[in-house]
Amino acid sequence: MMPFTFPFEGYADMIYVFGFCDGNSVLAVGEYQQRFPNRRIPNRRVFTGVYQALRYTGRLPGVSIAAEHGVNEGVNEEGIVRMVHRSPLTSTRRIARRLRFQHTRVWRTLHAEGIYPYHVQRVHHLRPGDFAERLNFCKWLKESRQLHRYIMFTDEAKLNRDGVNNTHNSHVWGDENPHATVESIFQQLFSVNVWCAVLDDKLIGPFIFEARLTGEACLRFLQEELPQILEDVPFDKRSRMYFQHDGAPPYSSLGVTNFLIYRFPGRCIGSCGPHHWPDLSPDLSSL
Repeated sequence: MMPFTFPFEGYADMIYVFGFCDGNSVLAVGEYQQRFPNRRIPNRRVFTGVYQALRYTGRLPGVSIAAEHGVNEGVNEEGIVRMVHRSPLTSTRRIARRLRFQHTRVWRTLHAEGIYPYHVQRVHHLRPGDFAERLNFCKWLKESRQLHRYIMFTDEAKLNRDGVNNTHNSHVWGDENPHATVESIFQQLFSVNVWCAVLDDKLIGPFIFEARLTGEACLRFLQEELPQILEDVPFDKRSRMYFQHDGAPPYSSLGVTNFLIYRFPGRCIGSCGPHHWPDLSPDLSSL
């Protein structure tokens, strides 16, 4: 049963506004805020949830709880929402202990409000000087709105047969510990380097380096393999194409550096040439 978080007139107005907006919950949020600026504004999931509850169960969310506990129930639920907004990293158990609620009640309240937990994502650490380099690159790229269509963004990745097994997030349900395992064949591991690129809306590659990715292997690829891979690209685009790389060690060898400067005069983006690729910036690459 969903907790009582809004007064009856709030639910009635939500149904009216939701119908006024032709069932568009995004528009309903803006319309509700314009009509009732002094109220707590529900998110789009609340509009959809109220409508579905009334249609499929014949009653509004939390009506029974409202009759049993009264108006103070809504005030208590407000406290849960306020704590989450004030400290988004807090845990539901900490909220339950502080407000002296059951843990399940905190979960139900947050779900009714359309608030869900999301994993924190890892991002690259940026040094103070990195921001200026990133900004300069973006300004240069913005000078010509069509320039990005002629940049071939490239990257390599090392893949192996064992993959990555995150056992922390793997579970096996049972009434007893089954002592489940994941096999790893460390004695027979092998790995390959895969090169791939994106040019405008076209995927280039992939190309597999069978041996270790060295400066010599990279130069041989640029001289012998890449021209064949680019045969399907129109000549006009190939003649104006920029070559981008992230400054990986193989591209820093003297042979590769000289070849890129010769093959892409003024159109090399990376550790060589006139356009420096900012460090720790995978988010600036379309690939």
